[in-house]
Amino acid sequence: MSTPVETNVTALARRWRLEVNVGTEATPDWKLCPGVVEFQPSSEPNIEDSSDYDSDGWAGNTKTGQAWEVSVTINRKINDQTKVYHPVHEAIRLAHYAYGSANLIHLRYMDRNGLPEAYEGKAIPEWAESGGETTDLGQVEITFTGDGPLETIANPLVVTP
Repeated sequence: MSTPVETNVTALARRWRLEVNVGTEATPDWKLCPGVVEFQPSSEPNIEDSSDYDSDGWAGNTKTGQAWEVSVTINRKINDQTKVYHPVHEAIRLAHYAYGSANLIHLRYMDRNGLPEAYEGKAIPEWAESGGETTDLGQVEITFTGDGPLETIANPLVVTP
């Protein structure tokens, strides 16, 4: 009987898949956000000094809050026959210009290879066209600033036998 060989390879940055709910919260309709060329999630804790005399000079720290955001660069997708932008890209762009609940994008992102890392939350999008030279692609830089919790979810791409 042979011993299995342990294989460790480096994860690739392109492992992330971003989806946007174009339905409602009661009836979600998750759609792929196509054309992602850069993806950078982050979550920063707010840490306050909680040192006191009882700690014998050692500093104390307490996490009192957390913020999250996702920075994405996309190649803007269009249907050149019907002259419309991709519906997910349009939903994000229109939310950028809206206020109140219409300004929030319900999103989730996960490891596209089925590894367990996956998250879901609501965020305010900031939409910024990249511009460029005459030979450049039409790209948009989007920063999703979290509004409320970023929840860990089961990866919906995991296939169980």
